[in-house]
Amino acid sequence: MVRLPDRSGSRSTHRPGGPRARRVADHARATRKRRTLDAAGGAGGHTDPAESKRTGRLRSALTGRSVAGQVFVLQVVIVLLLVVAAVVSLYLQVRHDSTQEARRRSVAVAQAFANAPGTREALSSPRPTVILQPRAEAARKATGVDFIVVMNTEGIRYTHPKPNRIGKKFVGTIAPALAGKTVVEEVNGTIGRLDQAVVPVKAPDGKVVGLVSAGVTTRNIGGAANRQLPLVLLAAAVALALATGGTALVSRRLLRQTHGLGPHEMTRMYEHHDAVLHAVREGVLIATGEGRLLLANDEAHRLLDLPEDAEGRHVTELGLPADTADLLASGRVATDEVHLVKDRLLAVNQRPTDVQGGPPGSVATLRDSTELRALSGRAEAARERLEMLYDAGVGIGTSLDVTRTAQELAELAVPRFADFATVDLFDAVLDGGQPEAVTPLRRTAVSGIREDAPLYPVGRQLSFVDTSPQARSLHSGQAVLEPDLDLAMGWHAQDLERTAQVVDYGIHSLITVPLRAGSLVLGVVSFWRSEKPEPFDTEELALAEELVARAAVSIDNARRYTREHSMAVTLQRSLLPRRLPEQSALDIAYRYLPAQAGVGGDWFDVLPLSGARVALVVGDVVGHGLHAAATMGRLRTAVHNFSALDLPPDELVALLDELVARIDQDEAAYDGNAPITGATCLYAIYDPVARSCTVARAGHPPPALVRPDGSVTFPDVPAGPPLGLGGLPFETAELALEEGSRLVLYTDGLVENRHRDIDEGLDMLRDALERAGKSPEETCRSVLEAQLPSRPSDDVALIVARTRALPADRVAEWDVPPDPAAVSGVRASLNRQLERWGLEELAFTTELILSELVTNAIRYGADPIHVRVLFDRTLICEVFDSSSTSPHLRYAAMTDEGGRGLFLVAQLAERWGTRYTPAGKVIWAEQPLP
Repeated sequence: MVRLPDRSGSRSTHRPGGPRARRVADHARATRKRRTLDAAGGAGGHTDPAESKRTGRLRSALTGRSVAGQVFVLQVVIVLLLVVAAVVSLYLQVRHDSTQEARRRSVAVAQAFANAPGTREALSSPRPTVILQPRAEAARKATGVDFIVVMNTEGIRYTHPKPNRIGKKFVGTIAPALAGKTVVEEVNGTIGRLDQAVVPVKAPDGKVVGLVSAGVTTRNIGGAANRQLPLVLLAAAVALALATGGTALVSRRLLRQTHGLGPHEMTRMYEHHDAVLHAVREGVLIATGEGRLLLANDEAHRLLDLPEDAEGRHVTELGLPADTADLLASGRVATDEVHLVKDRLLAVNQRPTDVQGGPPGSVATLRDSTELRALSGRAEAARERLEMLYDAGVGIGTSLDVTRTAQELAELAVPRFADFATVDLFDAVLDGGQPEAVTPLRRTAVSGIREDAPLYPVGRQLSFVDTSPQARSLHSGQAVLEPDLDLAMGWHAQDLERTAQVVDYGIHSLITVPLRAGSLVLGVVSFWRSEKPEPFDTEELALAEELVARAAVSIDNARRYTREHSMAVTLQRSLLPRRLPEQSALDIAYRYLPAQAGVGGDWFDVLPLSGARVALVVGDVVGHGLHAAATMGRLRTAVHNFSALDLPPDELVALLDELVARIDQDEAAYDGNAPITGATCLYAIYDPVARSCTVARAGHPPPALVRPDGSVTFPDVPAGPPLGLGGLPFETAELALEEGSRLVLYTDGLVENRHRDIDEGLDMLRDALERAGKSPEETCRSVLEAQLPSRPSDDVALIVARTRALPADRVAEWDVPPDPAAVSGVRASLNRQLERWGLEELAFTTELILSELVTNAIRYGADPIHVRVLFDRTLICEVFDSSSTSPHLRYAAMTDEGGRGLFLVAQLAERWGTRYTPAGKVIWAEQPLP
């Protein structure tokens, strides 16, 4: 607080309406009266008082005693300095512009002379000076430059304004000009200080044959600036006069506005404003840079309860709370900082006073915000609750997993709403089924501010007693609030030992809310409080109900998805092969991984064929869900049926293409919005006798081949269109496979996803196969570990088949002439071969089967006829002929002479059939080994 001395020398505190204010007013009146009397006395008592007053004001203004006079003097000085600075800068600017103009003129003159007709020819003449000197002087006089010098490439002058300088070395830089560039520089030349330009004279081929320099002396440049100096000084004088006049007018107006008051009178006016400052309803504190209080108005005294002698003392000595005193002493910037002083919440704003050159210190304002703070606290709590409900809508249900969704609910509630949260669901809900009240619940999710709480752990099966809050919530469908768990006897009845531990741990309040989705009750959510001493209230109960209601929708969606996903997985697994068939051509390992997001349509199969051959098929139906799984089942069944016909790969894929097209037509006719079925397929047949593999594919990724030496290739198999498009034929590729080679078939989920393209995936697959072990199982494991993320987004089917070869000593072949008498020779050769194989027990039946097949080929077929017998897991007899006529089984009548041969073959053989080749057909029969 500012203290002013009065005439009696005493000091008093300045308060509105107090003794100090009255003394200030009396002092002001006495001063004005004294000033009036002094003005009258100065005129000897004979001068007009009004005229004397005006004269005194003018004298005060001119002498600088008044504020207006001081302003006038300061403005005149500033204007004078500005005019001087403007004159100097203008002169320098004119000189700079003259220099630049001289340089531009020098460059232009030099370039014009260098490019003038005859200059280049004169340089190459025997006497260039005779030709160029007159031209150079004429050009110099015409253009206003001080010199034009023509020189050769060594810098020897041919021309110069002073003839005695001709033939001497040019003063300046010529190296850049010899390189074809223009040089502008300031040098001390033969005619004084000058700015010159040097340009090259070029021949038609671009070669520099000479140089031309033109320039202007610094003396002439300065002369141009000096000639403009009088005009500049005249303009400056006019500007100074105008500025001085304007300043005088401003000072005169300021003199009228301030009534000629000097600094002391202005100080007294400030004191009146100080009196007003004490009347405002906002506390004001001004402190020095050292933290001593200079001023505290009445409102600050009231809000802070300051002592009467607070001004002049350090702020830390005023009995304020530590945080408030530290803020005022520090002088740091503060905006609406809330401090508790006694029973008031004060909003403090503080700014430094030396930002714009003022004295060091700070000024702080105080505003009582106790009631406003209470209202804003309630608004903040409401905002936080709305924000939590919004986050629940966004953050709960990010996955269609029941357990994960329950955990998201528990984590959202802690610690924003409760200190601990638990979610208990019926076991059937976790499996996607309908909840049943008679079944126990299972703790599905737990979240808390600490991990050592004595609550039931995750996975614990729970059966709540009827008096517990959880059981009451489940039975009534309403939320239950237990404000004091220590007094909740029904809750203690659940588990006396554990509930006592919970209370001893510090958990004192509970809200239980049933998880309701329509008419279904999925479980119960419990919110526990331990840190805050206040129990849950009814407003928080309503918030808990709203939070759980939003989460219940997501949990029910996850339950429904789990149910549908389980059904689709069950359907899909029922359609996939449960075990691989027995065969000896390939060692096979496989993997099938369904997608995490939903069941897809990937499938694979291993199909034994005639002649010890094996077919491998892998396919992919686009999409996920039951429709994709059902379509996959139809295609797999079709492949089984088509493979029974022993068709080549390209013909079988073509039949699948027609089947998919018919499926699309049928579904489009039934439902116009039905999606088009997209499917890919790869079909391969491996022959262990020929050690070859025939492959055809329809829009499917190519197979990988691992040679016995470990090298990996992707064979070039023609890529047909995906199944269902139709109109294009399919082609096959014939692969020669060494024994021990590994053929790798897979679906696109292994090598392609949203984060990488198929080329990158194939490179990764190549690297994984090169590092994999030699067995099919090791290969499958290495590939999946290298290729797949923890949660694949698409189904993956993988088959690794290591080839075997049927030894040559297990194959017997004979050519048969088209003569019925040759059958006996075939039987004899067969008996001898069976003896070598140790299969004498099969001699009779095999002899009978082969005799019938050969006889049919001789009688109904065409040359050539060939017999092959294979000793594999079964004994296989094959008869080749060039006829395409297929025999068929029929029942012969009692009077028929023939027609019983194939019937006997069917009765004696385990399997028999016909397959077609490009050269004819093969009739085969298999017998089990003894």
